[in-house]
Amino acid sequence: MNTRKAIAGRLLELCEEKRLSVNALARISAVPPSTLKNIINGGSKNAGIVTLKKLCDGLEISLYDFFDTETFKTLEQEIK
Repeated sequence: MNTRKAIAGRLLELCEEKRLSVNALARISAVPPSTLKNIINGGSKNAGIVTLKKLCDGLEISLYDFFDTETFKTLEQEIK
């Protein structure tokens, strides 16, 4: 799994956990819905850290909590 897919999966996991739709997360995070959908659907190759921080704020979690999963701990190196 690459980082882009891991981020998209984590966002969907957290939306489900918090019982939020993607549009609801975008609204409470002050992130345009199109931006969030591009991150989730692969249209965006690089989710910016500022955008991820806003999404974490909307989810009421820290960036640390967002990335503190087994998936991120075991990601393969992207540069080969």
